[in-house]
Amino acid sequence: MERKFLKKITLLWIALSFLAVINGTARIFIYQPIVGDLLAHQISTLIFIAVIFAVVFLLLKREEKLPDKKDLLSAGAYWLCWTVTFEFIFGHFVFGNSWEKLFADYNIFAGRIWVLVLLTTFAAPYLIGKHLERNKNQS
Repeated sequence: MERKFLKKITLLWIALSFLAVINGTARIFIYQPIVGDLLAHQISTLIFIAVIFAVVFLLLKREEKLPDKKDLLSAGAYWLCWTVTFEFIFGHFVFGNSWEKLFADYNIFAGRIWVLVLLTTFAAPYLIGKHLERNKNQS
């Protein structure tokens, strides 16, 4: 992966992490009191998935030359590792969430769909890149 692209995706991940905190804050203070914890979690998850796709689209659309498949998958893996690390370290040591609470967000059988954010984080660079490449070739 080119150093320039690594720098861009690192800065983008930092921006996404700030957006995630804003999204979580909105969930807690705006719609969780209205719809309850589980539905608020699900709404927040879907909103953040849309944010990830939009931000990745904006990043890749601006690239003169799209990164290759390997770099796009590497970017997704890089983001996934940082996201899980951030979630557990920041969530536990800064927000004071218990390990049990943090792992509970992975229980899809309880309606907790956070894992979809992780899948999106990994797959979005590749999927958006493939979409843009296909549209470029059709032009």
